[in-house]
Amino acid sequence: MPELPEVEALKDFLTEHLVGHEIVRVLPVAISVLKTFDPPLSAVEGHEVAAVRRYGKFLGIATADGPHLVTHLARAGWLQWKDRLPDGPPRPGKGPLALRVALETGAGFDLTEAGTQKRLAVYVVGDPQDVPGIARLGPDPLADDFGERRLAELLAGERRQLKGALRDQSLIAGVGNAYSDEILHAARMSPFKLAASLSDEETARLYAALRDTLTEAVERSRGVAAGRLKAEKKSGLRVHGRAGEPCPVCGDTIREVSFSDSSLQYCPTCQTGGKPLADRRMSRLLK
Repeated sequence: MPELPEVEALKDFLTEHLVGHEIVRVLPVAISVLKTFDPPLSAVEGHEVAAVRRYGKFLGIATADGPHLVTHLARAGWLQWKDRLPDGPPRPGKGPLALRVALETGAGFDLTEAGTQKRLAVYVVGDPQDVPGIARLGPDPLADDFGERRLAELLAGERRQLKGALRDQSLIAGVGNAYSDEILHAARMSPFKLAASLSDEETARLYAALRDTLTEAVERSRGVAAGRLKAEKKSGLRVHGRAGEPCPVCGDTIREVSFSDSSLQYCPTCQTGGKPLADRRMSRLLK
């Protein structure tokens, strides 16, 4: 799933390629991606792109004197830029193409979604705050006013585990499954540690890991072409998706805990005092 760093890089890429150009056609291929109907999708046609902005993991295209085209790429969605779009309208079918946006230059982009769980979402709204997911967003962790005290206030009274708290978009915007693993590894904290139990020193450590991990990922992604961002994300991850590999910090074997629809990865030596965490799904399989 694209998270804050990748969406930030897409925002930068689209700012360079879209701003100042006119959207001449928006072609829906999978009607299921459209989450709004008023204003219609065609309302953005004929308008010049004024700005591209990121809201957590949402990407918003603001038109001059017109509505906003907002998308959330969800787990398997992606944006593919084309310097020259194919001639003729796209044909609905079983392929991954969900929506096409064409500019007056003949360039544009496709929104695609792999797999069978169709969660890619597109909204046309007068104000991005009209999108429920954006209206519920917590503070952006890379904002100038997001300090260590703000993080402490957010975690105070949180009886959830750190992994779940970091992924909650209404608490902190933009962090998903992959970067929460990376942040907790950098902070040397168990993903199962209760968020409200952090000492002042641990909060400072988590804050530094949060800012540094996301900032470094954004810098790695900046300037990378849209089509290569997925590979860039994977290459920069130290623990997420690397179960069975050696930890790059201590050399211990990276472990995994599986859930019904996701998994987390961690280093026992760096994060849990050498103790492996219980993997309930594996325990049931071994019975």
